[in-house]
Amino acid sequence: MQETRVEIVQEDITRLQVDAIVNAANTTLLGGGGVDGAIHRAAGPQLLAECKKLGGCATGQAKITRGYKLPARFVIHTAGPVWHGGQSDEDSLLAGCYRNSLRLAAEHELETVAFPSISTGVYRFPIERASAIAVREVSAFLEQHPGLRKVYFVCFSDRDLEVYRQALKMS
Repeated sequence: MQETRVEIVQEDITRLQVDAIVNAANTTLLGGGGVDGAIHRAAGPQLLAECKKLGGCATGQAKITRGYKLPARFVIHTAGPVWHGGQSDEDSLLAGCYRNSLRLAAEHELETVAFPSISTGVYRFPIERASAIAVREVSAFLEQHPGLRKVYFVCFSDRDLEVYRQALKMS
């Protein structure tokens, strides 16, 4: 993987000037806490109105909407898995979040995408494990899709930033 196509940043994802930001959503797509709530607040009520028409999103899948008041043109919503100790297919469901989000980005000919750390907040997915999955899936996708110029991993805390940097080094 060309490291220049992946960047790890500690930023407010709602302020990034990219083609799409990924929303770590719940299965209803109707907003919630954490990054999901922040994205809905920043995008404005039109985002919720469009999400209501989508009929939810299964865990591991992804759907796309306009970005409305966000600097990003699109929001890719993906429903991450809740951590149940690793015995409930959590790894493959999380990998699906990244693969399906990236597939939507490619289908819409997007060049820049920013991901939060999916499922590592209130869904309790261990961040070391989640970051390794994220880096692996993004790396594999980038090898096959040269049109996607840049993927950002957007971290909330200093610790998250360091964990993602380590995962990228180990890939």
